[in-house]
Amino acid sequence: METPVALGVRGGLRLEALLALPESAKAGLVVCHPHPLYGGDMDNPVVVRVAEVAQGVGMATLRFNFRGVGASGGVHSGGEGEQDDVAAALAALAGRLPAESPIGLAGYSFGALVAARVAAAMPALPALALLAPPLGMYDLDFLGHAPSHTLLLSGSRDQYCPAEALERLGLRLGTGVEIIEGAEHFFFGKLFPMSEAVERWLRTWTPSI
Repeated sequence: METPVALGVRGGLRLEALLALPESAKAGLVVCHPHPLYGGDMDNPVVVRVAEVAQGVGMATLRFNFRGVGASGGVHSGGEGEQDDVAAALAALAGRLPAESPIGLAGYSFGALVAARVAAAMPALPALALLAPPLGMYDLDFLGHAPSHTLLLSGSRDQYCPAEALERLGLRLGTGVEIIEGAEHFFFGKLFPMSEAVERWLRTWTPSI
């Protein structure tokens, strides 16, 4: 069950969010949504499904609307200010869990780009999932390292995240890559195999599940 919460961000912004906090949760996951200028928000089906998978294995989750989206304050800033939004979400979830609980970060499409930028500046981040990062539009050369538990995932027919580009990124970072056969950028009809890949990733870094 998710509960509406408000996140405070540097500069005085308030973001709307949904928190799931199982009583026995010892790990958490923040999930970032796709591009708001193209209709992306925290209720995107991929974002919702990732959160549901994490909740299903007993984790706390926090999905939220970036600045300028829905009831969140501020305006879209092209992925720059959104990094502060993610930092606020990570801190908020950490404050709800026992000390030393691992908190991972997942992002889909534009959300994956922002998550990668945050991860580049946060070497202690234990786990990262980049789902269909838009490598056809942006490069991730700034990401010089990846957490030991990293999931890179896209579909074989993804028009915004070519599988070959994702495989090159995985090779450079030394991480595995999952390509879902027949899936395009929006995972229409492929949410189940995407969910299975996410669950496998979750189970690699949360010993309590």
